[in-house]
Amino acid sequence: MTLFEYGILWALSQADKRTLRMSELAVVANASLSKLSRAVSRLERRGWVNRAPDPADGRYTLATLSDAGLDKAVDATPGHVDAVKRLVFDQLTQTQLRQLGQISNRILRAVQAEGDRPPQS
Repeated sequence: MTLFEYGILWALSQADKRTLRMSELAVVANASLSKLSRAVSRLERRGWVNRAPDPADGRYTLATLSDAGLDKAVDATPGHVDAVKRLVFDQLTQTQLRQLGQISNRILRAVQAEGDRPPQS
């Protein structure tokens, strides 16, 4: 499984009813709909994700994480955490880690504040 595919499984595992519209999932995954669609097709073939028309609005497609997909995401999480630790955190000094925390908190506050505002056109 690729990091991108893991990200899809993780995002779906965090969603209400383990389901997102493909367009919403594309935003979360920071991917085009075509790239996402190809990856979700691979995940469907493995039985980890199912797609279906949105019953509320048939113009949209829903992606739902299957039980097997949830099991796979849970199984893959320790390896993902180890990779992030090895590739990111282990590469930084204590000073850089503190700076990363400060920078991350500043970005998080800005993102949270933006969520309270209507979208700009």
